[in-house]
Amino acid sequence: MARPFTLFTGQWADLPLEEVCRLARDFGYDGLELACWGDHFEVDRALAEPGYLATRGRLLDKYGLKCWAVSNHLVGQAVCDAIIDERHHAILPARVWGDGEPEGVRRRAAAEMADTARAAAAFGARTVVGFTGSAIWHLVAMFPPVAPSTIEAGYTDFAERWGPVLDAFDAEGVRFAHEVHPGEIAYDYWTTRRALEAVGDRPAFGLNFDPSHFVWQDLDPVGFLYDFRDRIYHVDCKEARRRLDGRNGRLGSHLPWGDPRRGWDFVSAGHGEVPWEDVFRMLRSIGYEGPVSVEWEDPGMDRLQGAPEALAHLKAYDYEPPAAAFDAAFGADPSGG
Repeated sequence: MARPFTLFTGQWADLPLEEVCRLARDFGYDGLELACWGDHFEVDRALAEPGYLATRGRLLDKYGLKCWAVSNHLVGQAVCDAIIDERHHAILPARVWGDGEPEGVRRRAAAEMADTARAAAAFGARTVVGFTGSAIWHLVAMFPPVAPSTIEAGYTDFAERWGPVLDAFDAEGVRFAHEVHPGEIAYDYWTTRRALEAVGDRPAFGLNFDPSHFVWQDLDPVGFLYDFRDRIYHVDCKEARRRLDGRNGRLGSHLPWGDPRRGWDFVSAGHGEVPWEDVFRMLRSIGYEGPVSVEWEDPGMDRLQGAPEALAHLKAYDYEPPAAAFDAAFGADPSGG
């Protein structure tokens, strides 16, 4: 049976949820990965207003859509970040930002992520996708020199802040799928290993696989899937393409998305360097049966073109497994004897 394909609504949060539902249905999607911003999935209302979740459910039903996961990247980012500033003010709900005092922001963000687990469970979504933030990402260049104890303290900070959040996830029977992404506690292969170890490999903490972040770091997305096969809780699909021509740098040079002087950019699925056929074959091999969510991010393509085009491109790789091994007939006796 073909897996469900969903549209991540994070880049569509300027539109009312009903409009996104209509578009997703018309594009041919099976459901939505609901973002916890805009009016798409509001955590505070989900827990405080009787009937709120029912209104979300009725909208999905009206357009023949389902929801397997909600996403709260923006609030999750503030749980561990060492530097809390105007960037966070721009993306956080006012109730989480408060007076902007950094430690207060971190604590309120952690409480909101625990509430996200409760709201997701009440809605029937068993996965929350998001970011963790990081107390040590700003040290990635390792200069001025960084002591190993400082890095270790960053993973300890992550475990201490996220431990109570994951307790709430456990209590609700919901899993957190951390998106491996620069800027987070786990951003590549080895930091993912270390983050999992920091929380004692507890099952509540897993991974959202988005191969676009692997491309520009020269990481192998297919090998990552295999090695972390028991922790792939969700899959997001977007791409990146590189323009490393001797002048354009891998770190982006503080240039905006779409600037031709950047060394890489996000692009819509089907227009980058992700080996999608190998990715889908590996997803089948490791037994991943969850949704595949299209995340449109492309500074050079309109989303109304990118979202349906990406869906058609990715579905072409979602093969049905064979009913029997291709060589099963080689030893068969055609006479039946």
